Amino acid sequence: MKKIIGTVILVLILAWIVPWERINWGRITWQTPEVITVIGEAKSQEKNQIANFSAGVMAQDMDKNKAMTEVNTKMNDLVKAVKDFGIMESEIKTQSLSYYQEPKGGQNPGQWQVNNTIEIILRDINKATDLADLLAKSGANNVYGPNFMMDDTNEAEKGLYDAAIKDAKDKAESIARASNRILGKILSVSDGVGSNVIYPMYARDGAGGGGMSIEPGSSTVYKNLTVTFELK
Repeated sequence: MKKIIGTVILVLILAWIVPWERINWGRITWQTPEVITVIGEAKSQEKNQIANFSAGVMAQDMDKNKAMTEVNTKMNDLVKAVKDFGIMESEIKTQSLSYYQEPKGGQNPGQWQVNNTIEIILRDINKATDLADLLAKSGANNVYGPNFMMDDTNEAEKGLYDAAIKDAKDKAESIARASNRILGKILSVSDGVGSNVIYPMYARDGAGGGGMSIEPGSSTVYKNLTVTFELK
């Protein structure tokens, strides 16, 4: 009796879990479901969060040591001024350091040129104009920035998932209709590689320094999802 009950239970389980509609009864084979795969896209404009500056000091002299001493002195003063402004040491790093001697036949043969450039990250973008003014009045010979950008895109990306799925479904339904088919359920979703690309869009009223107004502008955050649907 127990054996009969066990057999009945096994038959019922098989009847429940086996996808009978996918079995070819002429020859028992598993039919692979037909699918359609599309890429869903979504984007949003987000206000830039940080500003990047670079400031370089350059000196020229026939005496290499004098040129290097001048650069080091000016760079130490520049770094101190930036720190006094409120920039943390972790947000200041050497971008490039070089020295070069003019060869014979050059404009100033034998003269040494020494360069040192630092990169500065400003997290309070409301102070971008003030920092630009400080760098313009410092001993730096070459100042670039601010270049505005996003810092953390996680929250912005999370808000794009629903829109990316909807875009994928709209595309898939259009393809299904054109093929006289019916779109089924979602079978798989994968986050697109390189989908979190940021394309800065700057809005600036002028160059840094001299009290010119600087606006942070915005960046475009993209999200791509690869979605596979069942096709009936």
